[in-house]
Order: sequence, then structure tokens, then C-alpha cells
Amino acid sequence: MTAPAQITGTFETGGGTWRFPANQPLRLESGAQLAPLEIAYKTYGTLNATKTNAVLVCHALTGDQHLASTHPVTGKPGWWSRVVGPGLPLDPERYFIICTNVVGGCMGTTGPASTNPKTDEPYGLAFPVITIADMVRAQAMLIEAMGIETLFAVVGGSMGGMQVLQWAADYPEKLFSAVCIAAAARHSAQNIAFHEVGRQAIMADPNWVGGAYLKAGVRPEKGLAVARMAAHITYLSEAALQRKFGRELQRDGLSWGFDADFQVESYLRHQGTSFVDRFDANSYLYITRALDYFDLAARHGGSLAEAFRKARAVKFCVLSFSSDWLYPTAESRDIVRALNAAGCRASFVEIESDKGHDAFFLDEPQLDATLRGFLAAQASARGLA
Repeated sequence: MTAPAQITGTFETGGGTWRFPANQPLRLESGAQLAPLEIAYKTYGTLNATKTNAVLVCHALTGDQHLASTHPVTGKPGWWSRVVGPGLPLDPERYFIICTNVVGGCMGTTGPASTNPKTDEPYGLAFPVITIADMVRAQAMLIEAMGIETLFAVVGGSMGGMQVLQWAADYPEKLFSAVCIAAAARHSAQNIAFHEVGRQAIMADPNWVGGAYLKAGVRPEKGLAVARMAAHITYLSEAALQRKFGRELQRDGLSWGFDADFQVESYLRHQGTSFVDRFDANSYLYITRALDYFDLAARHGGSLAEAFRKARAVKFCVLSFSSDWLYPTAESRDIVRALNAAGCRASFVEIESDKGHDAFFLDEPQLDATLRGFLAAQASARGLA
């Protein structure tokens, strides 16, 4: 185990920023190194004496460490507050719950908006390209520095689910159980295409300034808003859009122009404009690229089963949603088949829902019941009170 990292605050504060000194760099898949490294995190609950009740929750593309606490920028509840809390599936009275902002993010973890120690200016595009494996490697450094040898569970949806799979492939000895929700083992051509539209929208904004907008004192808000609008469409199903908006007008009659005539247009514009207040454009570029590069089988001779070969002791739960066309059920079934082929124990649930990919953020009783039941069963197996 490496020497303990430097930290501000203690577990009792519910989180902070863990600072790794320059002699403990994060080594990236690209061959580059990040140092010094900062990881922003939040914790909920208390780590037990044996350090066996830790649950790492991994966030999706535009999430952050504010899992179940008020977001400091938006003032809104944490992104999974309905799942984390007393009596809820992730109960802090039972588990010590950790959520970090991923490397490349913009809420305190080292990313393109952070200061480059070589220039004393924001990294911008000098920030190295990162991958899902790099995000997980940074999380593993944090978990090790906390003195936690084995996580009771790692849980995540969407990009968070990809991190779960990466944990199982790279650090199976550090996991007791794993929950992968609405994810895939690699990014599809369609998903890469949607991300490219978003990146091009950002880079076409004149205020992007080649990625140096912070130095220039401007922000590519219009481009980032369009990127968010395009991505948000993929998070919903056609049925959900039709149910919520249909062809309802924003006002009486048509404008006979290009204002937001339809409620769905107004909704997407709101999603775009509110997003730019809390997210960094360059972080969006880097994190979407990390998703595009994700292909878990590629490093294992093209065999997904081989990627999970060392994870036979880990108990898995894989969940999908019937109306998710971003990461459809077929891709979750591929994961389960690979786990079975590797000799892993895996349960699988497809949840009937018309809410699309974002269903795991929303009120889905079957998801809550499955998550609660799986974790309770594994807690009993591990002897957690």
C-alpha cells in the first residue's frame, strides 16, 4: 500500500478534497501522468471498525460527488437523493457511502479547468486525454489511501455502470459485490456519433477559443447548451417525450417564427441553459471522449468474458430498462453472458419502464426493490449488521 495521501477534513465532515502529492501521480492509459492530483468526494454514514461496509457510488457523465447532498451551484438535492438515506436502499446507517467526482470533471477533482502546475494557468486542452480506466484508477488510489482494502459494493448507472465494470476487470480483489445499471461494455457507433455532435457544437462556439476560454474570460455557453440538448434527447424515450409534451404548444397559436413554439422545445432549451451554470465545456469534451474510448473487451483479446475472468468471487447484479435506447437491454444481456462465461455469479433484471435511459434517476420502485434486496443479501453474506 502506498503512503497515506494528504487530506483536508475527516470522515465526519462528509467529504472534502483528497490531495495526492507530486510523488504519487495518477498514471494514465495514454502514458501521461497527472500530478499533483486532487479528488473531490462526499461521504455518507460511518466506516465500521473492520472497514467492511464501504460502498462506492460512481456517477454518470454530467454527475458529480454530490450524491445525496444539496448541490452547491444549483441548490438542488443530490442526483440520487431518492436512493441514499435512512431507510432507503443505500442506507448510511448501514453503509459508508463514498462518491467522487471523476478525473476530468469540474467539481473539485483535477480536470481541464484545474491549474496546470507547469504554466500556473488552466490546463485547457493541455489536459491529457483520460479514460474510464483512468477514472477508476484514481478512485482506487483514494480507496487505498482511506485504508479500505475491500469495497462492500461498487454501484453505478450509465457511465457509472461502466466504471463498475472497469472495477471488476481491473480490481476484482478489492470488490465484494457490484451493481451495474443501464450501461454497456463498450460505446456504440450511435453513441459516439451523438457525442461528436455535442463536441462539435462546443468547438464551433466562438467563445471556446481553442479550449482557452477561461484564460480569455469567456465561456462557450451556447455550444455547451446545444451539446446538452442533443444528449438529453438520448436519455428519454419516445413514449416519455410524447407523454410529457406531445405536440403541446408553449402558448396560444404558432409564432410563425423560430421561438420555442412547442413545449418540448422550451424544455430542451431550459435543459441547455441550466446545464452551463454547473458544467465546464472542456470537461464535457474530455468525459465524452473517455466514454467513446470505452471498450472493456479490447484489452482482453476482444473477449469480454476474459475481462471478467479474475472476478469470480464478486457477486454481480445487472439491471436494464426496457425503453432505454442509449444502452439497450441487449447490451446488458451481453454483459451477463460474459460474466456467466467467466464463471461469475450474476443476477439480471430488466425493468419494464417507458422512461428511457434516465429511469434510474426517477421514481422506479422495482429498481429500488432490486437494489435494496441485492445489497441486503450481500450484507448478510458478509456479516454486516
